Amino acid sequence: MQPSVTVELGGHSVEVPEGGLYDRFRMRTDLDVVAADPRVPGVDFFRRLPKSRIDSPIGPTWTPNFYYRIATARVTMIAPTRAIRSRLPSELAPLELVPGVGLVSVMFFRYDVCDIDFYTEVGVGIAVKPARHGGLGPADLVTALKNDHLHSYVLSLPVSSDIAQVRGHDGYGFPKWRTDIEVDIDDEHATARVANEGGGTDVSFSARTPRQVRRASGEHVSNLTSYTTIDAAWHSTLSQTNVLAAGSAYLPRGVDLRLGDGRVADDIRSLRPIRTIRLDVMTEGQNALHLPVPTSVPNPAPRGEHS
Repeated sequence: MQPSVTVELGGHSVEVPEGGLYDRFRMRTDLDVVAADPRVPGVDFFRRLPKSRIDSPIGPTWTPNFYYRIATARVTMIAPTRAIRSRLPSELAPLELVPGVGLVSVMFFRYDVCDIDFYTEVGVGIAVKPARHGGLGPADLVTALKNDHLHSYVLSLPVSSDIAQVRGHDGYGFPKWRTDIEVDIDDEHATARVANEGGGTDVSFSARTPRQVRRASGEHVSNLTSYTTIDAAWHSTLSQTNVLAAGSAYLPRGVDLRLGDGRVADDIRSLRPIRTIRLDVMTEGQNALHLPVPTSVPNPAPRGEHS
């Protein structure tokens, strides 16, 4: 195992790899150093995104957080709106495919080179309408897909490193905890396993990787806005993904998503997913994760009313 050093972050002591990017640069990473890493496909995307130093719940830091090489797999499923609403804060409204049917997803992330060093992550999310936006669900969905900008509310987001847990929970307001997560993604297969508190299996996943389409850096940049609360105030977090090699399969066959015992599995079950409608796998990409900013959301609506 790589030796580690202890750093202070927002009142927490966390272990990070000795000589890693965080140990050396504290979020203000030298892009020329990263460009020399043979795993990194380039840094042009990041040169156009200057960092800013801001005060945050975890202390002064630089934003965005840069992910120089990542791979992801996303399983998108349809689920009853009634089940989805039972897990959503009343200020948010589900994005519906058709009346009574919404979209939920399980995502698996592998961050090979990052400002806070290597880690893996799994997320269970609900597609929601943009805050303070009316209109019909199907129209919202068409607009979101056309603009490649989705909005979500995350139920669970475990990670495999201490620094990712502290930053994600205290700095972003995400429901993060630390656990063992294995994620492997290549041109042939995508697999993952999330451990529960006892070392058993919370969730496991395997699928054949859809045919990958390569793109030049900056040609396809997708956006995701996530809503969280920090100190009881609503915030939105923007994530920008520079897609370099990715593929999708609609109504895919052979997707094996198994639910064991644990927090992630419980969140998925609570949404009562009906069937998988899409599998997205990105074998090579990059990401810029901005720190949350305050946002306005509607006043809570009584349960039973529809937005």
